[in-house]
Amino acid sequence: MGHDKLRNDTVCQNCGHTVEQIFCTNCGQKNIETRQSFHHLITHFAEDLTHYDSGFWRTIKALLFNPAKLTKEYLAGKRQIYVPPVKLYIFISFVTFLLLSFMPKEGVIHESKDDKHNNSLEKEHTATKEESFSSITDSISNEKYKNDGQRLPTTIAQLDSIKEHDKNMNASEYWLSKKAIELRNKDISWEKVNDTFFHTLPKILFIYMPIFAFWLWLFHGKKRWLFFDHGIYTLHYFSLLLLVSTINMLISIPLLYVSEGISDTINSITVAVTIIYTIFYFFRSHSRMYGERKLVSRLKGIILFFINLICIIIVLLLSLFYSALNAH
Repeated sequence: MGHDKLRNDTVCQNCGHTVEQIFCTNCGQKNIETRQSFHHLITHFAEDLTHYDSGFWRTIKALLFNPAKLTKEYLAGKRQIYVPPVKLYIFISFVTFLLLSFMPKEGVIHESKDDKHNNSLEKEHTATKEESFSSITDSISNEKYKNDGQRLPTTIAQLDSIKEHDKNMNASEYWLSKKAIELRNKDISWEKVNDTFFHTLPKILFIYMPIFAFWLWLFHGKKRWLFFDHGIYTLHYFSLLLLVSTINMLISIPLLYVSEGISDTINSITVAVTIIYTIFYFFRSHSRMYGERKLVSRLKGIILFFINLICIIIVLLLSLFYSALNAH
């Protein structure tokens, strides 16, 4: 950046103040020529990329192998040598879901080896999924009618008739029963449901992060820790989850071109290692972040882990239900 050509005019182009040296003392903009040569553009890009690379890879290394370091450094005020947590999450999230959108569908590569066999397995797998999903939607409203000794209505008209005679049916029960009937009578394509669910997944993660931070805030001292602190920890942990998911996808790509037995085995191992590592990472980062006694930290970590596990399962099921309703 030291090769930028300075303007002869000392009036700042951004705010109109006088520039005494190189940078405007009012807005901070550098007083350089706005129109540069193509060579300058290339060298400028290279310098920015090199600078970004050093900070980015330093951040990724700390995120992967040093639980809670990024959070503690950021809260301590050391914010120039690492990528900021919001930018880090947005960048990793973008890369993860972009890569996921380009991933070949399961069985596409291996299908060429035995088309008929794989097609029949895929149809059977899809049918099983649709049947399972149908049973889930039925169970949403079926319990009430079992208890009352009634048959589950199969049409909206039957449901409306029951509602007129059943004064105990509230609005939420009616809505759930209605949606269950609509889903059962709807010709649902599981592929479309998956596609809708995939597009809502980034929103789900983004919406769930404040919930995750809220549980942390609830379990730790309000005088020592602000909600902001828990939010930074949450951004870093969710960035870690997305990062290891991206690494898993990168590992799985070359495995698409080897035999299914080998690829399935390696994928199973990598998934198992990932799950174990992310759980370990949570407990280690939680302990380092909050600096509590080991027994207290472990106990809080276990409670938080199961609370969030239950919450995320509920959120994912609701999102799957939403995806089925909005699949076209």
